[in-house]
Amino acid sequence: MCYHPCETVCNRAHLDSSVSIHSVERFLGDLAAERGWTFEPPAARTGRRVLVIGAGPSGLSAAYHLTRLGHEVEIRDAGAAPGGMMRYGIPGYRLPRDVLDIELNRIAAMGVRLTSDHRVDDLAAERDEGGFDAVFVAVGAHLAKRVDIPARDAGTMVDAVSFLRNVASGEKPAIGRHVAVYGGGNTAMDAARVARRLGAEDAVIVYRRTREQMPAHEEEAQDAEREGVRINWLRTISAFDGPELQVEVMELDASGYPRPTGRFETLAADTLIMALGQETESAFMRTLPGVEFDNDGSVRVSESLMTGCPGVFAGGDMVPSERTVTVGVGHGKKAAHHIDAWLHNATGAPSAKHPTATFDSLHLWFFGDAARRQQPELEPDRRVKTFEEVVGGLSAGEATYEAGRCLSCGNCFECDGCLGACPEDAVIKLGVGHRYKFDYDRCTGCAVCFDQCPVHAIEMFPEPK
Repeated sequence: MCYHPCETVCNRAHLDSSVSIHSVERFLGDLAAERGWTFEPPAARTGRRVLVIGAGPSGLSAAYHLTRLGHEVEIRDAGAAPGGMMRYGIPGYRLPRDVLDIELNRIAAMGVRLTSDHRVDDLAAERDEGGFDAVFVAVGAHLAKRVDIPARDAGTMVDAVSFLRNVASGEKPAIGRHVAVYGGGNTAMDAARVARRLGAEDAVIVYRRTREQMPAHEEEAQDAEREGVRINWLRTISAFDGPELQVEVMELDASGYPRPTGRFETLAADTLIMALGQETESAFMRTLPGVEFDNDGSVRVSESLMTGCPGVFAGGDMVPSERTVTVGVGHGKKAAHHIDAWLHNATGAPSAKHPTATFDSLHLWFFGDAARRQQPELEPDRRVKTFEEVVGGLSAGEATYEAGRCLSCGNCFECDGCLGACPEDAVIKLGVGHRYKFDYDRCTGCAVCFDQCPVHAIEMFPEPK
């Protein structure tokens, strides 16, 4: 879902370890659900109507932001229940369904109209008949890519998307004792981990490249291995004759591309799960003029996420991008602001950002070592026997402590260092929460305040002539 890339650029990592930003945000989300926090209604309604196709992370995000901007939003989704891949793809041990439902109810309470079991076959007709002013399409990528593998009827072969959807819908497919998963992405890791929870004694992932080349995030592979999943690197499947699987050993050539060696191995496999990637079903958009598509059905969009058809935007897994919940949510927010700008005949220019405060610009006299708080996790032996959530949340005390580890880079947190350091009394405290102002008639430009500021919240500029 979210692999917290923000933590990879956290300045605290140069001091001891990065702030666990994701766990603090998780705590706040859990607290909001526990206390029933709701969203403020928009200050005014615009009278504009926006149609959102798809109730996955990107569509829900767009609906939330568009509603906050005052627009009337309707979501139409082909699934029996909203959530998209969050409901039918991501296993419950990573995203509990009660948490998902709480968030969905909060969005619905804002006035977003959501229609399930509604498949859109002609987007142009859907838009025109409904009288919508703009459209955001976020149907995801639910079609499994296929590859021809010689197989007989003795074994079961299924694609990972269908397998995960069926399990999420309450089914318990018979998969046998030995399960092989073909692929090296996050979906492959999920399929193997779910197979273990369904009783597979042996779950092995077959991937034709190396660990360093796999598209799955490293933490996903590590979690799978902790739960007893084996990963066979540099292997490709040549035939499946359940209960046996024939794989060919690969090797990397000088350019790092895997090449066959002619050496074969046999693995036990009652079921083969194909996890070779997904494509998007975008045929329903082909009646729209100007929309362009890639070979895998992905929709081409501009920087504003608008397609070649004015007023029709697209995002999430159905456009070329990294396919994670976080990216999808970000697309929804970005699209909402560009849709709002388009509806107002304006340009959706990005808001100005503060300059980045790098680690070497900080003065760390104020901060000491503080170990990062770790989230509780289920033991591997227990994980494979249940679909309970694997990673828990921090307590209130732990979350407060972890938030306190933030170095507040570039942002004044009123430590009073500048107030005490100024030899000319040119720094004036404005009261708690209001920071300071400078008396430039007294300031001599000595830079003492700048040199001691622990978080680089003060900038020095040449005095105008």
